[in-house]
Amino acid sequence: MQIFVDADALPNGIKDILFRAASRVRIPLTMVANKNVRVEKSAYIKSLIVPAGPDVADDRIVELAGPGDLVITADIPLADRVVAKGAYAIDPRGDLYTRENIKDRLSMRDLMNELRNGGIVSGGPPAFSKKDRIAFANQLNSFLTKHAEGPGST
Repeated sequence: MQIFVDADALPNGIKDILFRAASRVRIPLTMVANKNVRVEKSAYIKSLIVPAGPDVADDRIVELAGPGDLVITADIPLADRVVAKGAYAIDPRGDLYTRENIKDRLSMRDLMNELRNGGIVSGGPPAFSKKDRIAFANQLNSFLTKHAEGPGST
């Protein structure tokens, strides 16, 4: 199992949680972005820089992710693509995307986009909060406890 992170717009508070988790359970974690991303020195953590452009980082994550891997992203279409390959996805607010729920989440996202484009609904999600950070940490810990295998898994 590996963890891939859509790092271009990742909230800062999430990075530290991910770095600690990857080192604790000894799972490779790759931060994928179109710019340099600060990573901790660890045998389990690396940064992968991709060229700038629409969906370039997403395409690379889809290419790299495989069955059982975990992708961290707020991008629901990206989550849909990796789940179709047998991976899982968690968004920075702690929502776990699986084969059972991703199509519903994608449909809801598309509906909200249509409502925003039509002027019926305005605005986007609320600002990232401490509550979101805690929900993410709890979901990540739960996922890794259930799915991680290897010498450092719990």
